[in-house]
Amino acid sequence: MSLTNKIDFAVVFKVKNANPNGDPLNGNRPRTNYDRIGEVSDVCIKRKIRNRLMEKGKEIFVQSDDNKVDDCKNLRERAETVLDSKKSSKENAKLACDKWFDVRAFGQVFAYAGETKGSGVSIGVRGPVSIHTAFSLSPVEVTSTQITKSVSGEGDGTKKGSDTMGMKHRIDKGTYLFFGSMNPQLASKTGFSDDDAQAIKDILPKIFENDASSARPEGSMEVLKVVWWQHNSPHGQASSAKVHRSLTVNETDDLDKLISFVGINGLKPVVIDGV
Repeated sequence: MSLTNKIDFAVVFKVKNANPNGDPLNGNRPRTNYDRIGEVSDVCIKRKIRNRLMEKGKEIFVQSDDNKVDDCKNLRERAETVLDSKKSSKENAKLACDKWFDVRAFGQVFAYAGETKGSGVSIGVRGPVSIHTAFSLSPVEVTSTQITKSVSGEGDGTKKGSDTMGMKHRIDKGTYLFFGSMNPQLASKTGFSDDDAQAIKDILPKIFENDASSARPEGSMEVLKVVWWQHNSPHGQASSAKVHRSLTVNETDDLDKLISFVGINGLKPVVIDGV
């Protein structure tokens, strides 16, 4: 059975001395807009959700190269383990949704080659789960430091090469917020279920666990609160925009005063602490 009722959610998280999402077109500096508001892309957030779901044993289609659980070299090869060129696009879409959690949640476009060269088709799946870009509550400060390696990557060792020099960037401190929604109408087409929604709800408080790197040391990124609004009908008691506006997040270290709400048509949020 597909998702019963509409769901909206929000995640508040803290960044301290870390690069939450580097921009490769800007020297891997943390993403910010022209007002110095920090950003973490929806793609980055979905990657972390996928990784946590994989740890829970869920089948994931878009696996990162450094975190694969199968022997497929690319997405096409993984798709061809399930898609059947003799079946219709609709049948193949259902096969993909039944197999992979992230396809029935976030959607996917499959460029499938088929049996012969030039017989490819594009199979589109529109997912019911939407994730917004995360934005910091106030402008953030980016600190950049020059780093050096103690040894050259190449050369005869008589002097340091140019590859020993580099830059490292971080956000000193910031509180970020992102929203998401789950749409029952689209869920009915992909088979995204109440159990699938619960699986995402369970991992949201710990999306930064097992995610440490040089740019994001262990403990430098922390989920503070997850807010979960479950409506009483497929169409919802209010629009997602109105639900999201009902939440106020304060930039404070007092977690009891971090968030507050405005009531909407009897819609009561569930607040979950980060782990």
